[in-house]
Amino acid sequence: MDSIISQNYSQIQKFDVSRETCNELESFVSMIQNKNLKINLISRKTSEKEAIRQRHIVDSVQIIDFVDLNSNTTCDLGSGGGIPGLIIAILMKKLKNSMKIKLYEKSYHKCVFLKDVSKKLELNTEVIQKDIFKIKNIETGTIMSRAFKPMPIILDLVQKNFRKYKNIILFMGKSGRKILDDTLKIWDLEYEEKKSLTSKDSFLLNIKNMAKKI
Repeated sequence: MDSIISQNYSQIQKFDVSRETCNELESFVSMIQNKNLKINLISRKTSEKEAIRQRHIVDSVQIIDFVDLNSNTTCDLGSGGGIPGLIIAILMKKLKNSMKIKLYEKSYHKCVFLKDVSKKLELNTEVIQKDIFKIKNIETGTIMSRAFKPMPIILDLVQKNFRKYKNIILFMGKSGRKILDDTLKIWDLEYEEKKSLTSKDSFLLNIKNMAKKI
């Protein structure tokens, strides 16, 4: 395990991730692999352990600097296999932070997986098996979303369905620059960018304020 931590999690050591936390992340990797044989949690192309560590674990951990740690809750929209929601919940244990991670996912089978992982790893989560688009007046701290819906749809969702929030974290891939440029034609955004640790063509967005242009 020590060699796995040093070789595969070296990129996240700057976040002061403990050996215990890395062990829990490894347990999560194994659970993802096992469940992925039955239902589609992640792409088959990224289902090998090393790919999961880099493509999903490290990719998710890097948003921790953007998460508002002073709020009572954080929301993961379309949580799927719990990426990044469950990973952030694992980090919260290390930080001894009591913030609850709310995992919104409408798939029954994926919700069963989210609950199972949360129970086994003793994570402070709430799995909400509902269509997020049908829930109104939501209040939370950070909103995070990865591989859920296109950026404009997420911004519309937040504007219509959230009454209060602190910030929105989005993962932007290879076409992210064009998507952002097109979105800025419709939205006024106050945001900051962070270059991705896992892909030279990707970046993270931390949106603090937004308003739709008339």
